[in-house]
Amino acid sequence: MHKMSQVAYQVMWNRLISVVEEQAQALVRTAFSTSVREAGDLSAGVYNADGQMLAQAVTGTPGHVNAMADAVGHFIRRIGHQNMVQGDVYITNDPWEGTGHKHDITVVTPSFHNGQLIGFFACTAHVTDVGGRGFGADANDVHEEGLYIPIMKFAAAGEVDQTLLAIIRGNVREPDQLVGDIYALATCNEIGHRRLIEMIEEFDLPDLTGISDFILTNSRKATLDKINALTPGTAQGHMRIDGYSNPIDLHVRVTIEKDRIISDWAGTSGLDKKGINVPLVYTKAYACYALKCAIAPEIPNNAASLAPFEITAPKDSIVNAVHPAPVALRHIIGHMVPDTVYDALDKLLPGVVPAEGAGCLCNFQVSLRPRTDAPAPSDAVRAEVLTFNSGGSGARPTLDGMSATAFPSGVMTMPVEATEQVGPVIIWRKELRPDSGGAGQYRGGLGQFMEVGAREGHEFDIQAMFDRVDHPALGRRGGQPGAATIIARDDGTPMQGKGKQFVPHGTRVCMAFPGGAGYGAPADRDMDLVKRDLALGYITPDTAKQHYGLNQVDIDAVLTRAKQGEAV
Repeated sequence: MHKMSQVAYQVMWNRLISVVEEQAQALVRTAFSTSVREAGDLSAGVYNADGQMLAQAVTGTPGHVNAMADAVGHFIRRIGHQNMVQGDVYITNDPWEGTGHKHDITVVTPSFHNGQLIGFFACTAHVTDVGGRGFGADANDVHEEGLYIPIMKFAAAGEVDQTLLAIIRGNVREPDQLVGDIYALATCNEIGHRRLIEMIEEFDLPDLTGISDFILTNSRKATLDKINALTPGTAQGHMRIDGYSNPIDLHVRVTIEKDRIISDWAGTSGLDKKGINVPLVYTKAYACYALKCAIAPEIPNNAASLAPFEITAPKDSIVNAVHPAPVALRHIIGHMVPDTVYDALDKLLPGVVPAEGAGCLCNFQVSLRPRTDAPAPSDAVRAEVLTFNSGGSGARPTLDGMSATAFPSGVMTMPVEATEQVGPVIIWRKELRPDSGGAGQYRGGLGQFMEVGAREGHEFDIQAMFDRVDHPALGRRGGQPGAATIIARDDGTPMQGKGKQFVPHGTRVCMAFPGGAGYGAPADRDMDLVKRDLALGYITPDTAKQHYGLNQVDIDAVLTRAKQGEAV
């Protein structure tokens, strides 16, 4: 074997990123859950033999990937290198040793070459159901949140543990979906392994030691160069959000030092009684993501590029929940972590970070069943339907926010057609919400309207997972807040932003998802952009007049031309 050049190592690095992206796409194509197939709520990565992440797929979410960066180390510790053989597949949904809650299944596969363990492939997917109370914040401790799978062997030397599968099937509402997803996770790891072996043989490598050292050394150096080019300093960030029954205060102290950036969450609210608490691994995932987006976005994610970002939080704060705290909806708080970090970072690096956005996903799960107030038709069924949706993201220092786009999670909004195929649910309305983006020199992204009901003969429970009802996104540098979340029945009965709520037969749930906030003073917005927004229906005439000062003559002219189909 000859000594590898720097160019060859760079080629291999790029190849590894392609390998894990193929791994992720295989999961998208084979998964049973719509949250994976349609929303991309997953992650995939390759690790060296010590469990250090070398590359992650582009497809996926920061909450999965950055949390999963630590997971393989837990698998090695629990199982032991000496107990690993070719054909093994490992599994867990441990919130503290996986990705933060039981609804994420993490599968890890050791990769062998010529009888030697050279690394690992890992992937995670959000699944529709793991039993218990179902996906929601209603549990009082983690034991109520569903089946717990400790780190263990799903397959030993190629033989699947049928007893484990029987236990899983006996404890969940959608057994075929869940078991199918587990097999899909194992298969996509196997695809990654095959591609890795092809690369190793092509470059005549004995193992991953050389390329691992190259990736980690260069990533660390590049990240430290970015950090050390910044002016050292400390700033405080704060955000108040709805919580479950009481508001939650997030506090962070961001400190830029030589060779590291520290995010300290002292002062943040304590644990909540309901399942919105966040294991530290998930807080770490999103705090690191926020800092990396702002400071070193072009450096690929791996163990070394994440290491200089240090995250600390008091034990039993809502961002460092320990067992047995309920954590099913840890994303409700976790997705607010980046904007809280940015409140501090905006004081250290002006003109870099966006205004606040919707933050957490606008998810809801519908548990459908035959109606009970009258005889149900013979074809009425039970079904669990989970749908991922997004509010608007915050305006950026030089660009408007993105409408109906998930930041920071990055998952995609699920198509109505795919959602309605899963069960007897009907999405009657799904469209952008005018005026929901906060006014500013750069406008916040728009939220959405959604209206959901059930097919004839069904009633349902809706599990709401919303925030920003009482605390909408706040603007930066003079930008205005985004619109708040609204949820109610179609008869006008108000509903709660979180929790399982019954919806009678023939009734619909009407939702208005929040908008992102604006950046900069509205008076500084380019008037041509105001006219464009008015013509496209992103803002109404009242907003054009009140927030941006557009006169009635121009408003009438814009609307007339838009009605005639002319360009504005």
